[in-house]
Amino acid sequence: MDIKFAIVTCSDTRTIEQDEAGSALVGLIEGAGWHVVSHVVACDDARDISDAIRAATDELGADIVLTCGGTGLSARDVTPEATAVVCERDVPGIAEAIRAYSLAKTRRAMLSRARCMQRLVRGSDGSFTGRLALVINFPGSTKAARECWEAVSDQLEHAMKMAAGGGH
Repeated sequence: MDIKFAIVTCSDTRTIEQDEAGSALVGLIEGAGWHVVSHVVACDDARDISDAIRAATDELGADIVLTCGGTGLSARDVTPEATAVVCERDVPGIAEAIRAYSLAKTRRAMLSRARCMQRLVRGSDGSFTGRLALVINFPGSTKAARECWEAVSDQLEHAMKMAAGGGH
């Protein structure tokens, strides 16, 4: 199954050239035989992050958007809220699985506010296209992003088949 990914790194301090976590995810995605249609850096601003997610799904056709960063406890960590603005359906099991997997590696995983949600993809006229995209919040560190990928990557193809109307 061909899955199209977009990576949105949420950071006030990194440029695309400095985005080691996002670049690591590009390598992991391509290594799995899937495609990255976009890799951008959005500043830690809810509107910028929401706009980047919306553009990735609605304009670029991403099936899965992986965000990197902005999931912690600081005032500038707004990625979960930005995700909720443009997504309609919670998929809590994926976020729970990531936290459980990460918690086995570091107790600090309990401080993550990361979410996973589905977006009802819209066409240029704003109407629902019938396609659902998955948005998963990953942490911003390279090590943590790799671990989160390990936690969920083997379930993504099945998730996309289900989102497209396939059965269990």
